[in-house]
Amino acid sequence: MTAVTQPLPQPVTTLSRDDARRTALRAQGLLGAPDRRAGVRGVLRHLGAVQLDTISVLARSHELVPYARLGAVGRPAVEAAYWSASPVSAPAARPHSFEYWSHAACILPIEEWPHFAFRRRARRARGHRWHVMADSERSCAAVLDRLKADGPLTTSELGGGRNGGEWWDWSETKIAVEWLLDTGEVVCTERRAWKRVYDLAERAVPDDLLHDDLDDAECLRRLVAQAGAAMGVATRADLADYHRLKGEQVDAVVADSGLVPVEVEGWGKPAWADPAALAAPPRGRHRTTLLSPFDSLIWDRPRTERIFGFTHRLEAYVPRPKRIHGYFAMPLLAGGQLVGRVDPAREGSTLVARQVSMQGPKAVTPMAQALREAATWVGCDSVRVERCDDPKLAAALRTELTHMGD
Repeated sequence: MTAVTQPLPQPVTTLSRDDARRTALRAQGLLGAPDRRAGVRGVLRHLGAVQLDTISVLARSHELVPYARLGAVGRPAVEAAYWSASPVSAPAARPHSFEYWSHAACILPIEEWPHFAFRRRARRARGHRWHVMADSERSCAAVLDRLKADGPLTTSELGGGRNGGEWWDWSETKIAVEWLLDTGEVVCTERRAWKRVYDLAERAVPDDLLHDDLDDAECLRRLVAQAGAAMGVATRADLADYHRLKGEQVDAVVADSGLVPVEVEGWGKPAWADPAALAAPPRGRHRTTLLSPFDSLIWDRPRTERIFGFTHRLEAYVPRPKRIHGYFAMPLLAGGQLVGRVDPAREGSTLVARQVSMQGPKAVTPMAQALREAATWVGCDSVRVERCDDPKLAAALRTELTHMGD
């Protein structure tokens, strides 16, 4: 039998390239006045996912994401906003977030716990992760018993994460606790000194969320709707990439997601938009800032190229001689466009711009502003530019930094 392809719905409106770009920026919290009262937790709820990564240059990526939107919010305050539960005086402790597999390993609003039931079930059905336990029943039971008696605990407190070899040579305990995390019996609602802190899901996740058992279709529908709201306007591939769904999973639920079909000039692909994003023109003040390569505005490289005409690749895992823009090149957002990039480092109280590139003279002042703000945020009192791909722009940038008080 030949499968019948459903016709695509007719677009309700057509957006220009600029309209789509501004819509995406506003949806990501980078156009218009930031909601400072909601703070970091508001950013997390709005984005729906903030990616974690081990690389720390200026700061870790999950710190850079709210910084890009809110400005120089204190780094301890960022960590506290993610990982602190409700006050002791509250009727019951309620975590604000948990860590799970979304676009990658991400911090997610605790309200999204039910949405990932489909993924927890799929992991459980698979029967193992890439590590296989020698005695899964016994190892998992030991971890659960220990957490029940003494939790929350880190891997070290559970007995250690490695067998003594390379980083991937995990101990049986580490494999067990990560398997239990994958399948939802264990949850991480805190990181302590970058270490996951594990607890029983039944103890850490509020009852109303823990027992909100959604079927796969409803999980997918909610995630597609959330991704659409966080991006403003998106193609099928964009919607799938946000929480790493499959294209056919998006197809199955997008009609019921509340998103509406639109046409975007130059995209050449069907797109969907959040009705709220279409209700009012995307206007407001543009943020000038450096972006983490793992920021959700730009983590999907094809989408970044389509919206901004900007090609960006993370070169941290590229051999040094083959790097073009540097180890952790951070794109510069200014005036609603990506107009440059810088590979930063810190030497004592100096922020070092190891490699800089800018798209013309108009990017010089925004680059200087972004570097000065970033330096202040991480406790540096000076900025030094080492290399720039254009000598004239390099001279102009150094002059601008001097005028700003460097």
